[in-house]
Amino acid sequence: MEIEMVVKGLIVDPVNNMPVVILSNLDGTKILPIWIGVFEANAISLRLERIETPRPMTHDLLKNLLHSLDVKVNKVVVCDIKDNTFYALIYLEKEGKIIKIDSRPSDAIALALRVDSPIYVEESVLTRAHSTEMDLLDDKEKLQKWLEKLKPEDFGKYKM
Repeated sequence: MEIEMVVKGLIVDPVNNMPVVILSNLDGTKILPIWIGVFEANAISLRLERIETPRPMTHDLLKNLLHSLDVKVNKVVVCDIKDNTFYALIYLEKEGKIIKIDSRPSDAIALALRVDSPIYVEESVLTRAHSTEMDLLDDKEKLQKWLEKLKPEDFGKYKM
C-alpha cells in the first residue's frame, strides 16, 4: 500500500554534514528521513523556498521537457530499499498510457515538487526503514536529537 507523504523539510545531519530530506505522512504520524546529495538538496530547497533561478536548473528542464511533450507526472513513489539504498519510480502519463521511470528518490522528489505531483512511500519501505524509536518522532527537533544519538555505522540504514 502506498502512503501519501509531503516534504516536511531539509536538515543537515550533524555527524557527517550531509543533507537529509524529511518526508512525513499527511497526519504527521510517520516520518522517513532520506540522506541525499548536496546538489539534490539544493534542488529541493530552491523549490520549497520558491526561489526562481535565472536559467532552468536540471529538474526545471525536466519539467519543461515533460510539459512540452504533453507528459504528465501522475505521482512519484519511494518503492523499495535494498542494501541501504532507497529506490523510487516516477509515474508518467502520455495519451492515457502510464510509463514508470526508475529514479533516485531525491530526483523524483525534486521533480514532484516542481510539477505539484503527489509523493508516496510504499508502506513496506516505511516498515523496513523505521526503527521503533523513529516511529516516536514527530518534529524536526526530536529528529535532530535522534540523529545526534546515532553512531556513524547506523547511517547506512537510511542513506540513498
